[in-house]
Amino acid sequence: MPEIIGIKFKNSNKIYYFSPNGIAFEDGDGAIVETARGLEFATVTIANKEVDEKEIVQPLKPVQRKATDEDFERLQKNAEDKVEALKIIREKVAEMKLNMKLVDAEYTFDRSKLIFYFTAEGRVDFRELVRVLASIFKMRIELRQIYERDDTKMRGALAPCGRACCCTTHLPDFEKVSIKMAKVQGLSLNPQKISGVCGRLMCCLKYENAYYSETYKLMPKVGSKVKTPDGEGTVESNDLIKQTSRVKVMLKDGTFDVRTYGLDDMSIGEKQSTADIDSLPDEE
Repeated sequence: MPEIIGIKFKNSNKIYYFSPNGIAFEDGDGAIVETARGLEFATVTIANKEVDEKEIVQPLKPVQRKATDEDFERLQKNAEDKVEALKIIREKVAEMKLNMKLVDAEYTFDRSKLIFYFTAEGRVDFRELVRVLASIFKMRIELRQIYERDDTKMRGALAPCGRACCCTTHLPDFEKVSIKMAKVQGLSLNPQKISGVCGRLMCCLKYENAYYSETYKLMPKVGSKVKTPDGEGTVESNDLIKQTSRVKVMLKDGTFDVRTYGLDDMSIGEKQSTADIDSLPDEE
């Protein structure tokens, strides 16, 4: 079986497999690898181990070397120099009156390129800005437009739950989240309650969506008739977590009462169906 190490790059929770190239790595070590952007610094998250061929995509790229003290010093210098780079570009953006918000800057490890990340409401003509920056920094300049979620991921923030945002701590990629998920889960559709600090729907809406979607189909349709130990009644609402329904039933004395019944206590005529879920809006 092939031997691999797992590494992560800056601002990414995705793990990439590389061949250790005969070098012994431990969790937390620095590694220098060749990528499409040139030499890059990465952090080892999985020490040397053998894996099945099916778990990797061939060809497996080899690491160049274990990071040295000089590599860590260069990494630190790049991080320090980007602060001044951001100051300069903000001044130039203000001078040129460009409608863009600078988020971050990054020197590639070998300092062959300086990348600036920004957000903007629409397209921005930054060709003149690139020419000015290239004359100042004497290297290739790249301006990369990112979006709200990327902004939060790069800078980090606290989510409404009080913990660090999932995108900054463990999510390897952004997955599609839809308003349908909030509706199936019976959540308030108030944007302030289901949106993250990025202004988009919270990533965590997807975590338990599979359970809610399956349970949704087990429950009686709201407004339908069900038979209960107390007689026939009309379903008023469902609790998907407890798998119970609130049912309005007519008692023997002719009065009405709303009582709660579990799935096993009801004879359900019409269940909520996949078609009901699919009919819900799916916009993000």
